[in-house]
Amino acid sequence: MANMYRVLDKVHLQDEEEFVDILGDKSHCSDLRFAFRTFSPPPYKGAPACSSAELNQAVLESQHLCYVIKEVALETGSSVEEVRDKVCRIMREMSQNLQLRFIRLMGFTVRKVIKRLFSAVYVNMEGLQALQQAAQEFPVILMPNHRSYIDFLAISYILFNYDIPLPVIAAGIALTGMKIVGEILRRSGAFFIRRAIRSDKLYWAVLSEYVRTIVRKGFAPLEFFVEGLRSRTLKSLPPKLGMMNMILEPFFKGEVYDITLLPISISYERVLEESLLAHELLGVPKPRESTMGLLKASKVLQENYGCMHVNFGRPLSVRQLCEGKINRCQYNLIPRDLPQEPNAEAQACGSWLAHMIVRLQEEGALTSPWSLMACVLLQVPTTVLTEEGLQFHQLTEKTLWLRKLALDFRAHLNWPEKVSDSDVMSSTMALHQSVVYRKAGRVYLTQNNELERKHPIVPEEDVMRTAAAFLMLASYRNQCLHVFVRPALLALAMSIRKSTKKDELLTCFCFLQEVFSNEFVFIPGKSSQDFDEACSLLHKCKAVHVSEGEVTDSDAGLEVLSFLQELLKPFTESYQLMFRFLCEETDCVLREKDFLSGVRTLATKLIVSGELHTYEALSSDMQKNVLSSLRRLGAVTKIKISENEYKVNKSAVRRTGDMLAGRILPHIVQAAPDARM
Repeated sequence: MANMYRVLDKVHLQDEEEFVDILGDKSHCSDLRFAFRTFSPPPYKGAPACSSAELNQAVLESQHLCYVIKEVALETGSSVEEVRDKVCRIMREMSQNLQLRFIRLMGFTVRKVIKRLFSAVYVNMEGLQALQQAAQEFPVILMPNHRSYIDFLAISYILFNYDIPLPVIAAGIALTGMKIVGEILRRSGAFFIRRAIRSDKLYWAVLSEYVRTIVRKGFAPLEFFVEGLRSRTLKSLPPKLGMMNMILEPFFKGEVYDITLLPISISYERVLEESLLAHELLGVPKPRESTMGLLKASKVLQENYGCMHVNFGRPLSVRQLCEGKINRCQYNLIPRDLPQEPNAEAQACGSWLAHMIVRLQEEGALTSPWSLMACVLLQVPTTVLTEEGLQFHQLTEKTLWLRKLALDFRAHLNWPEKVSDSDVMSSTMALHQSVVYRKAGRVYLTQNNELERKHPIVPEEDVMRTAAAFLMLASYRNQCLHVFVRPALLALAMSIRKSTKKDELLTCFCFLQEVFSNEFVFIPGKSSQDFDEACSLLHKCKAVHVSEGEVTDSDAGLEVLSFLQELLKPFTESYQLMFRFLCEETDCVLREKDFLSGVRTLATKLIVSGELHTYEALSSDMQKNVLSSLRRLGAVTKIKISENEYKVNKSAVRRTGDMLAGRILPHIVQAAPDARM
């Protein structure tokens, strides 16, 4: 059933852009023939080609790095030779060693894996053709979203398939711990970066010079995940700005004429790590990356993960985007080779570009039927899904209603054509048996019963067992939240503010954006435009009437507004619970790990008693987001970086909770200046 609605060759977005299944010829071309196919990408015209060894030598001999080496030697009392030896060790640990024979090995392996996992891999041909042209003219930065370990493998596989220069890829240092595999990845283009390096002056200098040299020389397209980490919740993460600033610096300094940024949206019907991610959010330690762990995980090859869509966005010129936003003349006042921190103007420009890329990734993503079904299922009472079961025809009707609303909100849907809606729903259910199942015309939540077989389950264990399934469901809902979040924030503002005046609703809307800016990604300084977009979308679906000074709900739009408010309810309830925990704590100083465990204990207790109805309060990501939000709003202050220790201003926390609940008028809060960095 899971494959019955697969369109064999092509699918189309609403704007008729063509997506082609690159696995369509898998029965006609052997994996070995694919791996040894002629690979002849057009060369980069901006500079002569160089080898990985020549690239490394250029980094080590750069005046910038020589300057930093002398500085560090003076600061630490070490000799220049000792510091240089340390730099060489860092380079050996970090640098890639791209070799075609290892690319062929990876091509053979990845093709076999992808064919086993996915029924189809759709790619937009127009985007690929634009990338192929762009890669010849200026340094190209590939910026995919990050939802699965297979993301970067899929990108390289596709580029190899279409004779496009293969990228060098920023990867986490943990992957080097995988014997043999780590070295294969290095020789396939991965370069490895340690975590939390900003305080290490020497390491930061080596990394930044390495990245800048790749960009200056146009060595290869550079690929990195602007979100920094793989999203465990499957929604977009606020971008990290360190790598972005490194990449932009050669343009700001006039070392390259232009840089091309290319957003890439990768959408999965089913994610390989769905269960692993949910349990990580519940506090189960993340398994260490190892070759043995990879071999043990091979059982995933026995399951079906549906389709993957890879949408290569329109190439973006940094030169055009930054015109009028930054004065590059200031870089003429300081020698290019001297270390230079990006000033406030450059940081603001980098932040704007990074947030814009994330927004474009969201707009390019495809929304699956399952993502819409997850939105509906999460608004059903827990007991219905765990005990009574939801009638399948009710789920179908509500999902089809939501499909129409999503199209009104300009979503790109991966909804099969020429297949009955009931067949689409049935196939989707079959693909996601790990989360829900259908029995006697009703839909139930799939739960792990292993604990039950070992011993009777106590209520707290039952909560955690159910929570894992609900967090998996929430992660798939999160894949389409970007479609609804702006109208949903306006609907929530209307509920909180109890006002029809546009300026008052805008103030409340901006307050909600600030509170939830770790949950959802908004482009800085664009709150008014987001508000106008929300008004326009709700007016389009006839949920509200919009005049020059007022926004009023309509009788026909009550269902839409109610749905959107319920969509954000898990976030508002979870935040209020954590505000309550912080205000009830006797000590005003607490460590992050104590906060996480304390909130989890309180949430579990309230779920058992029936006072709390969302399992998302148990998510460690949401708990950390609350701390980040309160820190940005000035209600919490970090006093010990090493131990993540915070001082809590209880009155400020209480005031934020009261504004979120509508007990006092929300107002735009002045965020701490460094909270977003």
